[in-house]
Amino acid sequence: QVQLVESGGGLVQAGGSLRLSCALSGRTFSTYAMGWFRQAPGKEREFVAAISRTGVSTNYADSVKGRFTISRDNAKNTVYLQMNSLKPEDTAVYYCAADYRSLSYTTTRALKDYDYWGQGTQVTVSS
Repeated sequence: QVQLVESGGGLVQAGGSLRLSCALSGRTFSTYAMGWFRQAPGKEREFVAAISRTGVSTNYADSVKGRFTISRDNAKNTVYLQMNSLKPEDTAVYYCAADYRSLSYTTTRALKDYDYWGQGTQVTVSS
């Protein structure tokens, strides 16, 4: 069974940086495209970033493009989200997710396309 465990969340001032990590266990990491999503209080869960199985293709929400970077290390079974120039509106619980059905060089933004989810990590950006 696939397990995803996020880490790296916390409290940071506006303009600061955080790096989230998500480790996958139970299956071969390189067979999954990976995504990051977030959910703020009272709002729906939304797409943040995704990366293909090979790491060649990435995809970002417009709200984070140029500030966030998704990457993966298949040798460490881990996907990362480097978040720079953080804003108070980035405050949310961040979730990583694994997609088994995407092709090697593709990504998806759709929540329904992801098969496994982590428990989430809180990111709070103070103004």
